[in-house]
Amino acid sequence: MKILIINSGSSSIKYQLMVMPENEVICSGMIDRIGLETSNVTFKTTENSIEAIVPVATHKEGLQKVAEMLLDTEKGVIKSTSEITAVGHRVVHGGSYFSDTTIISDEVKAKIKELSELAPLHNPAHLVGINVAEEIFSEARQVAVFDTAFHQTIPVEAYKYAIPNYLLTENKVRVYGFHGTSHKYVSEQAINYLENNSRIITIHLGNGCSMAAVKDGKSIDTTMGFSPANGLIMGTRAGDIDQSVIFYLIKNLGYTADEVNAILLKQSGMLGLTGYSDLRDIESEAEKGNKDCQLALLMNAYRIKKFIGSYAAALNGLDAIVFTAGIGENSSYMRKLVCTDLDYFGIEIEDEKNQIRSKEIREISKPDSKTKVLVVPTDEEFEIANQVYQLLVS
Repeated sequence: MKILIINSGSSSIKYQLMVMPENEVICSGMIDRIGLETSNVTFKTTENSIEAIVPVATHKEGLQKVAEMLLDTEKGVIKSTSEITAVGHRVVHGGSYFSDTTIISDEVKAKIKELSELAPLHNPAHLVGINVAEEIFSEARQVAVFDTAFHQTIPVEAYKYAIPNYLLTENKVRVYGFHGTSHKYVSEQAINYLENNSRIITIHLGNGCSMAAVKDGKSIDTTMGFSPANGLIMGTRAGDIDQSVIFYLIKNLGYTADEVNAILLKQSGMLGLTGYSDLRDIESEAEKGNKDCQLALLMNAYRIKKFIGSYAAALNGLDAIVFTAGIGENSSYMRKLVCTDLDYFGIEIEDEKNQIRSKEIREISKPDSKTKVLVVPTDEEFEIANQVYQLLVS
C-alpha cells in the first residue's frame, strides 16, 4: 500500500510517499522556513527533483504545494489521489488521551484541537495538515502517530511534578515528553549499531530541541514536559525558565498572560538572543564576529551539557550520546561545542570525523573514547509509515 507521511514541525513540513511493507520511498521532500520569504521547497524522486526558494506563509500553503508536486504531470509520482491508501500524520501532543497510533475521526480531531493549548506551535499545524489531507486525499485513511507515545515508559518519579496531587489525578498535569517518534527511531538505530541495550542519551536538535535518557530501549526521562516549551533553548522557545519570571512580567511589568506566552514561545530562544531563529544564520553571523550569536551558541551548548550530566546520573552510567535532527545531524560546530570539556564522561570527538556529512549512522568519537558519540539521521517518516501500516493490517 502507498502511505503518505506528513510531518509538520513548528516551521517545517517533511513528507514522504512510501510503499509498505517494502519500505520503498517513492518520493520525499521538505518545506522549511515556513513563515519567511525564503522558504525552501524540495521534492525528490529517483529520477526527478524540484528545488525552489519561495515565500510559504502558512502550513496550509505548504501542504497544498506538496499535493501539487505529487500530482505534477511531468515530475509527479501519482496520477490520482485515490492511489494513496493512508496518510500518516505526526501529532505532537496526545495528552492522556492517546498513547497509541490512532485512526483519525472527528472526535480525535476535537481532542487534538483541545490539546493545542499545550502545543500551540504544533497541534494547530497538525490539524491544518489533517483537514487539508482529508480534502485532497479523500479516499485515504487518516492516521495519527503521537510524539508523546514513546515517553509513556517514564517512571512516576520522573513524570510527576511536585504540585498538589489532584492536579495529576484530576487534571492530568504531568510530564508527557515530545519528539518521541524521533527519539524512538534513533535510539533503536543506536542500539542496533552498538549491539546491546545501552544507556543512551538522544539529543534531537532542530527548531524544536529535546533530549531523552533511554535505558534498555525505553525512555526514562526527557527534557520537554507538559508541553513542548521547556528544557533546551530552541529556535523561538525559551526552554527552562524560573516560573517567577512569568509572574514578574505580569505583576510588575504589566504584560498579560497571553503576551507572556507569546514571548516565551515565539519571541525567545535563539530568536530572542540573536534576532535569528535559524541556526544556519546564527552560525554564519557568529563566524563574522556577531557577539550575540556567539554567546547564544555557547548558551545553547551549555544547556545541553547540563542535561547530559543529569541524565548520566539518571541512567547510572553512559554508553553513548546520539545527535540527530536538522541541527544535530548537520552542524559540526554545535556538536563540537557540546562535546568540548566533557572528558569526565568519557566523551571525546575527532574533528575530522565530526566534519563528515553523511546520511548514514556514523561514529565521531575517538577510538579510545569511553562513551561513543554517534550521529544518527532521524527518519520519523519511516517510523510513522511503519506504525500506520502495522495498525491497518492488524
